[in-house]
Amino acid sequence: MLKVEDLSVSFGGVRALQNVNFEVHKHEVLGLVGPNGAGKTTSFNVLSGVVKPVSGTVTYDGHDILKSSMHQRVTYGIGRTFQIPQPMHELTVRENLIVAQRFGRPDGKVKQDRIDEILESVNLSHKSESDAATELALTERKALEVAKALATEPTLLMLDEVLAGLETTSKKLFMETLKKIRKQYNLSMIVIEHDIETIMNMCDRVVVFNFGQVIAEGDPEETFRNPEVVRSYTGEVLA
Repeated sequence: MLKVEDLSVSFGGVRALQNVNFEVHKHEVLGLVGPNGAGKTTSFNVLSGVVKPVSGTVTYDGHDILKSSMHQRVTYGIGRTFQIPQPMHELTVRENLIVAQRFGRPDGKVKQDRIDEILESVNLSHKSESDAATELALTERKALEVAKALATEPTLLMLDEVLAGLETTSKKLFMETLKKIRKQYNLSMIVIEHDIETIMNMCDRVVVFNFGQVIAEGDPEETFRNPEVVRSYTGEVLA
């Protein structure tokens, strides 16, 4: 479905990614983990077109997406969220989804029934006419990030620390919402999270980054026991 090969990114003299390789299979949830600055969000930024790599290839469902604009990538079915929620100011929650749908779908059509369905899926129906920038709690703003991505009708949803900053109960409830969304919309997902429990609970497979390189990948439980992963990411050996 998605294949990343020999991807390298530099910022000035700093190599943010170096010969990175990974794949996402259809209907799979892949976790990207590693310390801060390891290259996870940079990878997202390359996939969504925010950052241009110095070398490498990325293909998605047969499309060479590095040759495609950000808008084209969305129309191919790649949706993403950002670490810091970015609601469109002076628009209601529903209007945020209308804009995302209008500019993110290939035909540019607005489907109010789809919007209603998404609002229900992310538990925002009761806030549909609220000002998205000023009237939502943190959990609701993060839900709106997911909703905007869903409005573009993705087949691959990339979640960048969407659970970060939430207290334990809210995090567990949001995680269950994400699982429900995955099944409801038949999605593949890439998840960036620092919380190991979240990754173990959500992901079929993980790829571990450190200093811009992939150092391990595989089954989450087995990979988190890898001594190199323990040293670079967890800081302790899991019992």
